[in-house]
Amino acid sequence: QVQLVESGGGLVQAGGSLRLSCAASGRTFSSYAMGWFRQAPGKERELVAAINWSGHTTYYADSVKGRFTISRDGAKNTVYLQMNSLKPEDTAVYYCARGEGSSWDKGFGSWGQGTQVTVSS
Repeated sequence: QVQLVESGGGLVQAGGSLRLSCAASGRTFSSYAMGWFRQAPGKERELVAAINWSGHTTYYADSVKGRFTISRDGAKNTVYLQMNSLKPEDTAVYYCARGEGSSWDKGFGSWGQGTQVTVSS
């Protein structure tokens, strides 16, 4: 059973930056894809960014391309989401998730508790 613990959320002004972290337990972290999802009030949860097991391949939603960067550190069992040029529409609860395989096309099966990101205009 993997445990995912997010941190780094908070309140920031539009145009600012935040870095989210997700620490994963377990020895198999490096074998799985990881992803960041977000859910705003009244909206469905959406995949924001994903990274494959090796870190060599990434995916970004169109709404965050060029502003967000996902990365992973195998030595620390941690995945990051660097968020720059934040907009009020980025306001949401952000969730870390572990993939069901080495790439995100196999879906995600383990979730963190979420961290709130609020961007003020």
